[in-house]
Amino acid sequence: MPTPAAPAIDGATHLHSGKVRDLYELPDGRLLMVASDRISAFDYVLDTTIPDKGEILTRMSLWWFEQLADLVPHHVLSTDVPEAVRGRAVICERLEMYPVECVARGYLTGTGLLDYRASGEVCGIALPAGLEDGSRLPSPIFTPAAKAALGEHDENVSYDAVVATVGADVAASLRELTLEVYARAEEIARGRGIILADTKLELGHRSDPSTGSGQRGTIVLADEVLTPDSSRFWPADGWHPGRTQPSYDKQIVRNWLLSPASGWDRASGEPPPPLPEPVIEHTRARYLEAYETLTGLPW
Repeated sequence: MPTPAAPAIDGATHLHSGKVRDLYELPDGRLLMVASDRISAFDYVLDTTIPDKGEILTRMSLWWFEQLADLVPHHVLSTDVPEAVRGRAVICERLEMYPVECVARGYLTGTGLLDYRASGEVCGIALPAGLEDGSRLPSPIFTPAAKAALGEHDENVSYDAVVATVGADVAASLRELTLEVYARAEEIARGRGIILADTKLELGHRSDPSTGSGQRGTIVLADEVLTPDSSRFWPADGWHPGRTQPSYDKQIVRNWLLSPASGWDRASGEPPPPLPEPVIEHTRARYLEAYETLTGLPW
């Protein structure tokens, strides 16, 4: 899948584009991270965009960073960004990112469910027999994944693989922080009638002066956090294990693409077709509902 084109921003140098975000360097060396309205499904970035999605994700992340500030520092330095990207961008510090997707699961679904059905385990963690799609786990688990190239699947890995990659001390810190963040966020979401089934965190580290140049310093929460793009949010009153749960994410898009109405064959190797207006509007509404329900703030 080709890297999405990023818009030019005066005074900023484009560094990288992901499925949703574009990263730039400012003249003073700080980074500008912009959340676009792009949406991805089945490892494709669709031609269709979802209006306001980038701003929704940015606002939601900023709100969650505040809720988590006493657990882990975040990378945001300022929201005073160029006018062209105001509302959908933040200025952030430069970090060394860990090559690990830090995932916490409190419920069994997605790739975790596939692994469980194949082996009774998720990332090497044995789980009780008889669990179904949507089952609540006895306790949340850390299920890391190896970061994949754009357009490819992240691959679930064992905790031992994380230790081999970043060392035992760092691996333990990543696991502890991920589960602490999940526990805090799960409690907050549940109080608002939403189940946080799982979430993926991006963590990096500073080169703190006290550690010496190039040494690993403070672990910092980066990128986005606890949005519908990085987490599974389910309405609590609709939770019924044993089936696919209704969700606040882009499942609407996936469902339409897999339906006969789209005319798309996932196995064809062809990119998905443009989304029809009703799917776009429904998806935007679900993102907005997630934002307003979780934060308690009006759009």
